[in-house]
Amino acid sequence: MINLDLKKQTLREVNDLLQNIDTKANLRNYLVSNPSGNHAVCAGLKDEMEVLIKGHVGYYCAGMNQKALITIEGNVGTGVAENMMSGTVHVKGNASQSAGATAHGGTLIIEGNASSRCGISMKGIDIIVKGSVGHMSAFMAQSGNLVVCGDAGDALGDSLYEAKLFIKGSVKSLGADCEEKKMTKQDKDTLKILLKKSKITDLKPEDFQMYGSAKKLYNFNIDNVSEY
Repeated sequence: MINLDLKKQTLREVNDLLQNIDTKANLRNYLVSNPSGNHAVCAGLKDEMEVLIKGHVGYYCAGMNQKALITIEGNVGTGVAENMMSGTVHVKGNASQSAGATAHGGTLIIEGNASSRCGISMKGIDIIVKGSVGHMSAFMAQSGNLVVCGDAGDALGDSLYEAKLFIKGSVKSLGADCEEKKMTKQDKDTLKILLKKSKITDLKPEDFQMYGSAKKLYNFNIDNVSEY
């Protein structure tokens, strides 16, 4: 494992190295030490590799990730895994707002809690939160899955499209056009895979309630004007 120390190297140097790894030498295991709350750590990685970040990070950690497995042993600031395309981002601590925002693919696992707007405008990512999420989570979520093993705050799934939300705990309130749904066998199979992927062994799909779009806001209808 190659150690990249942010006390000795600049963030630009570390990110440049990780964004342009020597694939011929096949050096694919890295440790980033002393992140000290830096922003945009491990942003824009595009190759298969494993990166372990030892400590807390700031905004937009692992943004635009492709293929890499990035583990953060600490808390993360706003927008972790923002616009991620593929790969896995695993947060061992808590996440601030907008975790997984606009992400098109891959998997984001958060061991702790996530703040407001978790999964905002998600476009295909799978997000698994082992704690709770804050208000406006999955706002304008277009596709993908959000799994929450704790509770959800106000306005869950506001203006939701085709994403599916699996919540184990209580939901403070549902946003516009979000409603409770009955889980099909396919939904249960999907949830079972996500729980296994995030190593959650003490819960099963039947412990969760699913929420999705009522599809009343897809097209303007004067009868639904109060919901806009």
